[in-house]
Amino acid sequence: MIATSSCLKLAFSALLLGLPLQVNAAADPALTVGNRTIERMVQLRTHSIYAPYIDQDLQNRWWDFGGDAYINTNKHIRLTRARPSQMGWLWSRLPVTAANFEVEVEFKIGGDSTHLYGDGMAMWLATQRAMPGPVFGSVDEFNGIMIVIDTFANSRHSYSFPRIMAIKGDGQTKYDVAHDGDSQALGSCSANVRRTNVATKLKVTYLKDEYMDVSIQYKAWDEWTPCFRVTNVSLPISPFLGFSSLTGEVFDAHDIIAVTTSSAILSSAARPRDRLKDPRGSGGATSLSFTKLFLFVAACGLGWYGYKQYNLRKRRGYGGPGGAFGGIGGGFGGAGPWSSSKNF
Repeated sequence: MIATSSCLKLAFSALLLGLPLQVNAAADPALTVGNRTIERMVQLRTHSIYAPYIDQDLQNRWWDFGGDAYINTNKHIRLTRARPSQMGWLWSRLPVTAANFEVEVEFKIGGDSTHLYGDGMAMWLATQRAMPGPVFGSVDEFNGIMIVIDTFANSRHSYSFPRIMAIKGDGQTKYDVAHDGDSQALGSCSANVRRTNVATKLKVTYLKDEYMDVSIQYKAWDEWTPCFRVTNVSLPISPFLGFSSLTGEVFDAHDIIAVTTSSAILSSAARPRDRLKDPRGSGGATSLSFTKLFLFVAACGLGWYGYKQYNLRKRRGYGGPGGAFGGIGGGFGGAGPWSSSKNF
C-alpha cells in the first residue's frame, strides 16, 4: 500500500509540476546541417597518422613523405628544418572518398627568430599529390583547396600575420604570391600560432554542398577559436590529403605531430513525426511525456485496485493460494476452483 501510494504521489507530482518522465537530449546547434545533424564521427585510419609514424620497414602503409621532410618517431614529422631553402611534404596514398569529413591536425611552427621567419605551411585537399612546387612546397595551378598558415607577409596588409586562409584552385589559376593570395582567399583570420605555450591544432570540417568550417586551438587547451566558415564550397571528387612547407631566406621549423581524419555521419532528413523526439518542438515532447504519464498512472491505479480486491477477498475468507490474481477466474469473481458462491 505504501509503495502504491508513493507511486501515485510521484506521478501526480510530475503532472502538477509539468515535468516529463524522460528528458531527451537536445541536438547541438553547432552540428545542425539544414534539417539534419551530425550524429557521429567515424575515424578514417587511412587518413590518420600518429607517432611513431612508420613501421619496422621505415615506411607507412597509408602515407608518403619526401623532400626535406624527416621523421622523429617520438615527436613529429618535420616538414622543414629551421634552415633556408627547405621544402618537405606529407601526402596520403589514398584519396578521401567520404562526402562529409573532418580533419584535425596538431602542428608546431617555431624557430629562434622573433621577428623574421617564414614562410609557412599548408594543408591540401587536391587532385595532385606528392608534387613539390613553389606554393608552400607544392605545385602551383592546383585543383582543390589549400588551407594555408602563412607566417611571412610579402606585401603590406591591414591584418597581422600569421594568417590562415582557404584558397580554391581550379587547375589553371596561379597563386598570387606577391600579395599573399589576398584577393583569392575564400575566408581567413589572423592567429598567433607560432611558438605557443599550448598544442596548436587546426580543425577543418567539410560537409558537401553545405560548408567548410575552420577553427584553431592556440590560446588554451581544448579551447577552439572559430576562424572562418565558407558556404556553398565544393571539392573535387576524391581529393588527396596532404601537408607541405617551404622556407626561403627566412625560415622556421614546421612539424606535423598528429592527423586525425573522420567521416561525418549525418542523420536522415527530418520527418514530421520526428518532432516527437525533439524537446524543443512545439508540443511534441509534451504530448509524449503526458502519454507516458497517463500509462504510468493507469498502471499505479491497476495495482491499487488489485491490492484493494486482495484485502476484500482476505476479509471474506477465500483469498486462497491464488491471491488477488490467482487461479482461473480468481480475484475478479470468476468461477475458479477457489471461488465460493455462498459469499455472494
